[in-house]
Amino acid sequence: MQRTPHLVSDVMTGRVVAVSRDATFKDIVKTLRQWEVSALPVVEGERKKVVGVVSEADLLRKEEFRDRDPGRTPRLQGLSGLAKADAVTAQDLMTAPAVTVRATATLAQAARIMARAGVKRLPVVGDEGALVGIVSRADLLTVFMRDDEDIAEEVRDEIIARLFPELREPIQVEVHDGVVKLTGRIPDTTLVPITTRLVRGVEGVVDVDCALVGLPRRPALDPDLPQATRRPWGAGTIT
Repeated sequence: MQRTPHLVSDVMTGRVVAVSRDATFKDIVKTLRQWEVSALPVVEGERKKVVGVVSEADLLRKEEFRDRDPGRTPRLQGLSGLAKADAVTAQDLMTAPAVTVRATATLAQAARIMARAGVKRLPVVGDEGALVGIVSRADLLTVFMRDDEDIAEEVRDEIIARLFPELREPIQVEVHDGVVKLTGRIPDTTLVPITTRLVRGVEGVVDVDCALVGLPRRPALDPDLPQATRRPWGAGTIT
């Protein structure tokens, strides 16, 4: 079975361009254009510890404030925007501290960090915050390129076989374009929500159509046999 990309280290780009604190404004612009990226990690020291990120938005502050009267600058933009408008090095342009992710983080964790921070990519760090790669939204989406049969095999082996080890009839698992459909009978229908949640958590799953139902009720042994008449307590023959 194809190995499922569970961690950031499985999908990240290991070759990363970064700049130092003393990189000049024009050097940063040239690097962004050369590598066709919209942001760069700022690193320091031999271990390349990530100390910030400088983006196109940070650079554009200079144009944003060029023709404005400083006395009329909205308070919400504050001194930070003005400071970046006057900045000439990465040290003063960058946003710090940088929002980063560990190489050992799961793809779901990385996606949540991106969503909360509102960023398109994250520097990936290892020990002591050293830069080891970068992960983008596109990298996280590669998980949805996973083969349908590969997904089905994981669902059967890792979820169905563990939750329902003694079924008389196997549960049918079908996957089409990442949508998993489950059909069959199970002894305990309270496990349906748990099954759905576990299947939805498998990498590459787009949606789950869970059609699992309970076992059929056992019919009466002899429906034509009249019910036995109960004898009152204490009734019997005295000899």
